[in-house]
Amino acid sequence: MQDAVMFDSHTDRNTREGGVQKNAAKAKREFNKLQKRLRRQVGNAIIDYDMIREGDKVMVCLSGGKDSYTMLEILRNLQRNAPVDFSLVAVNLDQKQPGFPEHVLPEYLEGIGVDYHILERDTYSVVKEKTPEGKTTCSLCSRLRRGSLYGYAEEIGATKIALGHHREDILETLFLNMFFGGSLKSMPPKLLSDDGKNIVIRPLAYCREADIAEFSRCMEFPIIPCNLCGSQPNLQRQVVKEMLADWEARHPGRLESMFKAVTNVAPSQLADRELFDFAGLEEKQARMQASRIDFTEL
Repeated sequence: MQDAVMFDSHTDRNTREGGVQKNAAKAKREFNKLQKRLRRQVGNAIIDYDMIREGDKVMVCLSGGKDSYTMLEILRNLQRNAPVDFSLVAVNLDQKQPGFPEHVLPEYLEGIGVDYHILERDTYSVVKEKTPEGKTTCSLCSRLRRGSLYGYAEEIGATKIALGHHREDILETLFLNMFFGGSLKSMPPKLLSDDGKNIVIRPLAYCREADIAEFSRCMEFPIIPCNLCGSQPNLQRQVVKEMLADWEARHPGRLESMFKAVTNVAPSQLADRELFDFAGLEEKQARMQASRIDFTEL
C-alpha cells in the first residue's frame, strides 16, 4: 500500500510538472508571436514613412512608461538585422516631479548596454505654477517637454527624435482635435518640426496599445508612473480613450478601420479650401470637356 501511495504521489508530481512545462512552452510561443508582430509592424512603419536612413542617430525619448520601453526594445531588435546602419541613444527628461525614482532608468539602461542621457529640467514647477487650479496640465507640460527634447537633440547631434505614440494615441488625438479643436488632424508617423530643425518619428504608429501592454508585462519593464498626468480627473483624452475602447468592444475591428482612414484621405471629399481647389472646378470641367472625343462626329 505504501508503495502504491508513493507511486501515485510521484505520478501526480510528474503530471503537475508536465502541465507547468506545457503552459510555459505555450506562453513562450505566444510571446514570440507577439514580439514578431510588433517587429513587423514597426518595420513596416519605418519603411512606409522612410523614418530611418543610413547613418541616422535616433534619439529615443524614454519616459519610463510601457510605450517608450517597448519602442526602445523593438528598435534594438531591428537594429541588429536592419539593412541600414543607424545608432540609438536613449534620453530621459527628468522633469523634477516629487518622488520620481531617478535611479530606475540609469540602472535599466546600463544593464542592457544602451547609450543614454538624463536631461534635467524643472518643468514640473513651471507647470504647477502656470496652470490654474482645476485645469489640466497636459498642454503646457507637453510643450515644455517637447521644447527641451528638441533642443537637446540638436546638442547631441541626433538626426531623428523617436516618440512612443501608438495607434490608439493617433486615433485619440484625431477625435480630440475634431471634438475640441475644430480641426481634422492627428499625430503623423513622421513630422518636421515647425522650425525645420528636427524630424520626429513614431515607430509604434501601426501597433495596438494592448499588444504593447502585453509585451511590456512579459518583459517586466521597470515602469515609472506619471503622477502629474495620471492623477488628473476628467481628462478629455481619457474620455475619448474610453469611447474608442467601447466602440472596439461592441464592434471589433472598428479601430483598425478608422486608422486605415487616417492613411487614406480624399481631399476632394472634405471641405478644406486650402487643401483642395474647389474654385477651380469649373475650369477643370471645361478642360475635361474640351479634351473629350465626340464619337457622334466620327
